[in-house]
Amino acid sequence: MTEQNSTALPILRQVAALRAQIAAWRAEGARIGLVPTMGSLHRGHLALVERALEAGEKAVVSIFVNPTQFGPNEDFAAYPRSEDEDVAKLRAIGAHLVWAPTLEAMYPPRFSTYVRVDELTEYLDGPHRPGHFQGVATVVTKLLRQVAPDSAYFGEKDYQQLQVVTRLARDLDLGVEIVGVPTVRDPDGLALSSRNLYLSAEERQCAAVLPQVLAETAHAAASGIASLPELLRAARAALSEAGFGPIDYIQICDAETLVPVGALDRPARIFVAARLGRTRLIDNMPVG
Repeated sequence: MTEQNSTALPILRQVAALRAQIAAWRAEGARIGLVPTMGSLHRGHLALVERALEAGEKAVVSIFVNPTQFGPNEDFAAYPRSEDEDVAKLRAIGAHLVWAPTLEAMYPPRFSTYVRVDELTEYLDGPHRPGHFQGVATVVTKLLRQVAPDSAYFGEKDYQQLQVVTRLARDLDLGVEIVGVPTVRDPDGLALSSRNLYLSAEERQCAAVLPQVLAETAHAAASGIASLPELLRAARAALSEAGFGPIDYIQICDAETLVPVGALDRPARIFVAARLGRTRLIDNMPVG
């Protein structure tokens, strides 16, 4: 089934129609760029689409709220869905195709095959969201097989996800370049996220403390003014004082393997996941 809006941005929902369009573009010699999303698009998502367009690729944007990456107590049912608004934003910047598969197209009856990436999922969000990265790896693998793009674009805001997808594309010989795009932030530093919509006005003001604490801790770590454990304890205390809690983690990890580090003898990033009211916020920044 194909839906067509008034300015001809195709919305496809079945794999056969998607592959027919991709084959037609390939016959013309076009390159394909995929931006996987769960909808509720903001400027961060649009920056990914713009990168594909700047590369001269046909920009395919998937919109699919993936149930297999949500835990039993997470927000799948409440996750914001705004397809009409999303399509309007994509049309305005010149995207070429929206791939919005039905649940049955993505997970047919008796679906029983899953993709798991070890090692990279042992830290950070892995222990706190059991099964999450298996759901991410599975749906991304399916999207990469369905669209067969030359490039796929992911934001560094979900840095662990970016590393997981990069590894699975390499390990499974999928033949696609995974491109990381820097985090897009509001003027006060808060990383853009669909879940920011859950924040009350008061919580939104408080949320700006999160990137401030990350940036200050990263700078202090690079300056060597105190040990990393001391700096992380101070950062945790600052977030708690600002009203965040529980704090799932605040860690400095190897930028490639995501293993927590005790000293800055390799490229590293600082990562945090903390709740503010009912909203779980994550963020990360390079250290040094």
